[in-house]
Amino acid sequence: MRNTWLYAGASLFSAYLVFQSCQDERTIRTAQYAVNGQKLYHLHCQNCHGAKGEGLGALYPSLRDSLSLRARHSELPCLIRNGFAEMPPNPQLTPVEIAYVLTYLTNSFGNRMGLYSLEGVETALADCR
Repeated sequence: MRNTWLYAGASLFSAYLVFQSCQDERTIRTAQYAVNGQKLYHLHCQNCHGAKGEGLGALYPSLRDSLSLRARHSELPCLIRNGFAEMPPNPQLTPVEIAYVLTYLTNSFGNRMGLYSLEGVETALADCR
């Protein structure tokens, strides 16, 4: 009986390893960016936008609106770096940190947009007005 449990456990662990190895690089990178972005979000964004991205009415917009985030996709790095209206600028954030935050918020709060690449952030920042 004991060997049966041991074999069953080994089989389940093997299946888990096969599943994990089947994930593509983009999926893994998205998860890495999102984990790092969550830490930065809590440090720099949560006070205004809320722990669940709910925002505060017109003063601090909700980050749960996928349509709005998609429509402003290329503007988001500039908004984070330079701020706007009531949002203070975050010039201390590096491009990769901005990519982390954007990957987190565009894949949290009901959003599912995938990786916000470092290259995309760098391109957007170069085009900031």
